[in-house]
Amino acid sequence: MVTLDVRPQLLDALSALRDRVAAARFPLPLAGAPRARANRDELLAQLDDYLVPRLRQPDAPLLAVVGGSTGAGKSTLVNSLVGRRVSEAGVLRPTTRTPVLVCHPEDHHWFSGTRILPHLTRVWVPHQEPGDDELLLPGDSPPRVLRIETADTLPPGLALLDAPDIDSLVADNRVLAAELICAADIWVMVTTAARYADAVPWHLLRTAKEYDVTMVTVLDRVPHQVVSEVSRQYGALLTKAGLGDVPRFTVPELPESAWGAGLLPATAVASLRTWLVHQTQDANARRQAVARTAHGILDSLKSRMPELAAAAAQQYAAALRLTAAIDGAYDTEHARVRGRLQSGAVLAGDALKRWRAFPLDCTAGELLDALVESLATLLLCAVTAADERIDEAWRREPAAAAPELVGRDTSPDSAEHRIGLAVRRWRRELEEYAEEEVRELDRSAAPDPEMIAALVATALLGGRRARPAGEGLAERIGAHGALRLRDRGGRLLTEHVDRVLHRERERRLAPLDELDVDAEPQAELIAALSVLQKER
Repeated sequence: MVTLDVRPQLLDALSALRDRVAAARFPLPLAGAPRARANRDELLAQLDDYLVPRLRQPDAPLLAVVGGSTGAGKSTLVNSLVGRRVSEAGVLRPTTRTPVLVCHPEDHHWFSGTRILPHLTRVWVPHQEPGDDELLLPGDSPPRVLRIETADTLPPGLALLDAPDIDSLVADNRVLAAELICAADIWVMVTTAARYADAVPWHLLRTAKEYDVTMVTVLDRVPHQVVSEVSRQYGALLTKAGLGDVPRFTVPELPESAWGAGLLPATAVASLRTWLVHQTQDANARRQAVARTAHGILDSLKSRMPELAAAAAQQYAAALRLTAAIDGAYDTEHARVRGRLQSGAVLAGDALKRWRAFPLDCTAGELLDALVESLATLLLCAVTAADERIDEAWRREPAAAAPELVGRDTSPDSAEHRIGLAVRRWRRELEEYAEEEVRELDRSAAPDPEMIAALVATALLGGRRARPAGEGLAERIGAHGALRLRDRGGRLLTEHVDRVLHRERERRLAPLDELDVDAEPQAELIAALSVLQKER
């Protein structure tokens, strides 16, 4: 007999694994990302809503979740098992909007708290007779609500949960239905004679088989004329799918089910009710049902955790490619800017014209203005070229389509503003250096600091064409002063250029960094699985 392992060491390892799963994120839109996110959410739901609570409190009542597709008759089945109307059933689809959990009054405390499904707000509705519509919850109940009902017609130790349609037109209902099924000790899969071959119920059945959970199937609303034929065909499909040993129950089509009255004769569900009560009241059957579902989920971790780790690795690899495109583009443009500065490319166009007119027809301030504008243009062209190179590389990367990356600020006007501020700041600091040098000279023969700043800026930015600027600088402040000022100004220029390109690179990297895609999740997921396997 399979038993449930509830050792503290196993619970600790499982809690650590749960935290690693919760921390795993898949923000980049890669081909496998939606599946990875869905697998992570499903696994978290099973850990939070079933496995960890069940291992911590193995004596808690069994929870049988009744799931299936739209119109399968889940609510009617639950009502009939309880013996009174506790869940709304009708001909309008989808009927079940708010999930309903029914348990014996003695078991109410197990479900009124947050032991399982902690993200759902509890609403408890006292017993009401059919027709007391004013006591029912309104149809527009708030989302993420679990309605709790008690019924002494259910045996202590058994709870039924009527879940929303797994194929509901409302996306939130589909998500909630999947979460609720993950909280089940027993999956009760309901389909109909008309829809037993549909994809939705078979997806649930295959999932249950994959996790080896305790499960039964209910073939509902079967016309009495074809009971034998439909039951035989359904059984053959189950056997072919490797589910031949799954208990099967058939509910005939009756006027109550056809018109959505919400309650079938007790005889119609007697066999299913007997099976559920046996799972609850027979100690061996109960242990077997709980242990099978728990061990099935634990065993499934051996394939699910590596799959999550592989998806995390793909995210990190994609993030590295995106980062490499940014680094490569800015490294290339940075090297090009350094080369252009060394060749004196800034002293061109209007700046060159101003230099040739200096000092007779051009003031020092006008020359500095032209040099600053030319330097800003060089840096803006470099940043624009780097961004274009990045965009071209990212167009080949599906991961670059993440909304956080697409919505980044790439406005040329913004870059021009930032670069303009940085270059003007370099000019002010250079002028301060020039003033310091001038203050060291004899005041009676001291030159204009702005002229000294214009000469050193020209010498730094003009290459060979600016040799006369260096000579003029030496004439005015001396050879040692000119050398000292050029060295300080050169270092300042390098610092400001490096800072501008570094900040622009960081601007492109920032949205990617905010996604926090790194290498740790892959290793942490595998390590957590390894620890859990050792404890098992």
